[in-house]
Amino acid sequence: MFYLLDIIGTMAFAMSGALTAMNKKLDPFGVFIIAFVTAVGGGTLRDVLIGRTPVGWMQDLNYVYLITIGFFLAIIFRKKLDRLRTSLFLFDTIGLGVFTLIGLEKGINIGLHPTICIALGTMTACFGGVIRDILCNDIPVIFRREIYATICIIGGVLFFTLKELNLNQDVLYLITSVV
Repeated sequence: MFYLLDIIGTMAFAMSGALTAMNKKLDPFGVFIIAFVTAVGGGTLRDVLIGRTPVGWMQDLNYVYLITIGFFLAIIFRKKLDRLRTSLFLFDTIGLGVFTLIGLEKGINIGLHPTICIALGTMTACFGGVIRDILCNDIPVIFRREIYATICIIGGVLFFTLKELNLNQDVLYLITSVV
């Protein structure tokens, strides 16, 4: 289930990045780069901070393939996605839930305190978007109007609270990612 969530999050963030870059009228290479850093920027920062190098996407080419697929899907379905004004928000939301969980788990797996795990989850989920916004010459969304980081923190607290109830791991992931 963990790998499936990672695939979903990577694809969602790649599409979010590609849509943002296309709205900024970047050329195809620029759109791909923004899709790429949006999808793996937060996880790359997390891996560097916890000393896990080479970082995840460098060890598994599936991430590059997923980002490429997300890039092409965003281009092919751009007009349909543009009509759905909430598309960017939807893809960001999916990616946030999934990547928060991934960051939490990475911290747990190396024995970090829950507070640090929540910080890693929030960083994993939000910093690809921060990098995207900075490269697109915008003030990062999480510093302006959206409550993305707050929701990630709430999700992390909920995760550790529910974990104490000894729920099935899949149920725990599902409930936390929905928040």
